Amino acid sequence: MGSVSLKIGDGTARFKRSTLFSSAINLLMLFSVVTTNLFALYAFSSRSQSNTPHPLHSNNVSLVSQHLSLILREIDSSHRTLSQMEKQMVGYESLDLSHPEVPEELKLFLQQHQLPLGKDSRTGITQMVASVGHTCELSLDLLSQYMSYNVFDKCPDDWSLAQKLILRACEPLPRRRCLAKTVHKPGLALFPDSLWRPVSNNSVNWSGLGCKSFECLKGKKLSRDCVGCFDLGTSHEKDRFVKVKVKTDFLIEDVLSLGDGNVRIGFDISSGSGTFAAKMAEKNVNIISNTLNIGAPFSEFVAARGIFPLFMSLDQRLPFYDNVFDLIHASNGLDLAASSKPEKLEFLMFDLDRILKPGGLFWLDNFYCGNDEKKRVLTRLIERFGYKKLKWVVGEKNDAEVYLSAVLQKPARI
Repeated sequence: MGSVSLKIGDGTARFKRSTLFSSAINLLMLFSVVTTNLFALYAFSSRSQSNTPHPLHSNNVSLVSQHLSLILREIDSSHRTLSQMEKQMVGYESLDLSHPEVPEELKLFLQQHQLPLGKDSRTGITQMVASVGHTCELSLDLLSQYMSYNVFDKCPDDWSLAQKLILRACEPLPRRRCLAKTVHKPGLALFPDSLWRPVSNNSVNWSGLGCKSFECLKGKKLSRDCVGCFDLGTSHEKDRFVKVKVKTDFLIEDVLSLGDGNVRIGFDISSGSGTFAAKMAEKNVNIISNTLNIGAPFSEFVAARGIFPLFMSLDQRLPFYDNVFDLIHASNGLDLAASSKPEKLEFLMFDLDRILKPGGLFWLDNFYCGNDEKKRVLTRLIERFGYKKLKWVVGEKNDAEVYLSAVLQKPARI
């Protein structure tokens, strides 16, 4: 539904930083231990060479003490330097918190918080680090506005402001200590009837949106995947994925047959109002739908249908473990990534490859190529991953627009 970027705060990158920090500390400690023992050995060997007091003995002991003090000071100085390096790499110290309009809650969030049990033996870290990266600095005005709330009170009704920060690459959001606005959900149907039952206007938070009802959204083109997609009674939505309108449309039955009955769970990054997940639910396949509320209450609508919505951008590291999904379905979301920079699409493709299990299916559904160059870029990228092409169809729609649909199978890499 949309995409943003977060340059700092990625879990894997932070692990690497922590490892670097820990390794450096361990090397310093090893150096200090070796040096201390060498000086101690020197002192005792000097003493053992003579049983009679010697005026140089006290000088040797004094010299060793001086060297030990110097080593301890160097270790302390190095520890402070490495801690500062870690904070700079994490990025939150680049935020200028000296302005008077910066709220205290944001300052408190970005403070150093010591681990309650001291240094972690596995990672070497001693402090909890806030998950706010460099990109938030570009929207410090919005971030300050967003963090101006009363602790333990109701959160301000400003989810649209939060989404602006996400779309400006400030993610994850730091607000943690307030109570979100509750919206009662009257008349929600039970699953599976909920998949195609109309959703009440009263069950959605319409603040920050142009439309204030689902009737207003009917017929609107919110994206390539969502043209009147909130009107579940139309044949347009009910026929999707089960009837072919153009040659680039694939049927769910055909795609599932390519998985040899092994498709159980999947991830949809082009969820729209959740119709793909609804159709797959009827086939006993569980789908997680990526959502953002751009122009409409997509997340709440998808949840009302009994489908799992995941409110997140596509540029952060996907919060799933490796090799877990049997199927990934992508269309408009992948198109949004490709419309920016080639590197952006490449990052997303690597992450999708990571969470797709070996032998899993990647369903590229009516990807808008725009031009031949865009199609070549995508084709070359797919070929680099070594996926097997189970289905590959290029076709044209209105005004000679070129679309690509494909079902690809991830190889088992050794």
